[in-house]
Amino acid sequence: MELDDDESTELRRRRWARDRELRAPRSPQHLSTADFLTLGNAVCGFLAIYSITTGILMPHLTNESAAPVKHSAATAVTLLLIGSMCDLFDGLVARKLRSSALGAELDNLADLISFGIAPAYFVAVWGLVSPGTNQQLSAFIALTVLLAVVLRLARFSAVKMRPGIFQGMPCPMGAMTVLAIVLLDPPFVPGLLMIFGVAYLMVSRIEYPKPQGLLATATLAWIVVSIGCLASWAAGLPGGDTLMHIGAVAQIALAAMAPLLVIRRKVGEKVGVVRARRAENRG
Repeated sequence: MELDDDESTELRRRRWARDRELRAPRSPQHLSTADFLTLGNAVCGFLAIYSITTGILMPHLTNESAAPVKHSAATAVTLLLIGSMCDLFDGLVARKLRSSALGAELDNLADLISFGIAPAYFVAVWGLVSPGTNQQLSAFIALTVLLAVVLRLARFSAVKMRPGIFQGMPCPMGAMTVLAIVLLDPPFVPGLLMIFGVAYLMVSRIEYPKPQGLLATATLAWIVVSIGCLASWAAGLPGGDTLMHIGAVAQIALAAMAPLLVIRRKVGEKVGVVRARRAENRG
C-alpha cells in the first residue's frame, strides 16, 4: 500500500518528533539512571566524611581507643573509591541512555562532595590527630585542595575542551592521590607539599585522557584492586600493610606519570626545533 505525499510527510514528521523526544534530556522533575549513579557518588562522599568523623576525629577528641582508626580510614577511602566508580559509570550511562536536565549540575555537586570536601576534610583531620603536625598549616593545605576542586569543576562547566581530554588532573584521580598520601603518613612537611602539588595539577593546563574504552576498563580494575588492598589492610591480614603501601605508592606514581610525560614531550619538541634550526643553518 503506497502512501500519498501528505501522509508520507506526516509519518516522517511523527518519526522525527518521536526520535527527538527520545534523544531529549528528561525534564528536571524526572531523574535518569545516570542521575541515580551520581546521587550514589554524593552519598558515598557524605558517608566517607561521617566515617572519618566518628571513627577518627571523635575518638581523638574524647581520648578513646584508637583501635578503629585503621578500619574507619579504610572504610572512608573505600567509600570514595565506590563514589569514583559511580562517577565513572554515570557518564557512560548518560551517553548510552537519556540524561536529565539536572545531570550536569548534579554531577558537579556530587563531585564537589566526594572529591573536594571529603579529601580536604581527611587532610584537615590528619593534621589534627597525627603527632608532630601543625593544625593551621594542614587546614590551609586542605583548603587548597577544596578550592582546586571548585575551580576545576567550574572550568569544566564553563570552558569547552577538546574531545576525549581533561585539562588538569581529573577530580577523582586528585582525590584518590591525596588520600593515598595521607594513608602513607609521610613526614608532615613533605606530605603537605605533595598534597599541594596534587592541588596544583588539578588546576593546571596539563592534559589528561578521559577514561573511555580500554582506559575506562583499566580504571575500573584499578579501583577494584585498590578496594581489595584496603580491605586486607583494615582486616589486619598478613601482608595487608604492604599491599596498602604498594597501592598508595602506585596511585601517586600514576598521578605523576601524566605531567612527566608532558614535560618529556615538550623537551622533545624543543630539542627537535633546535635540531631543525641547526640543520637549516648548516644548509
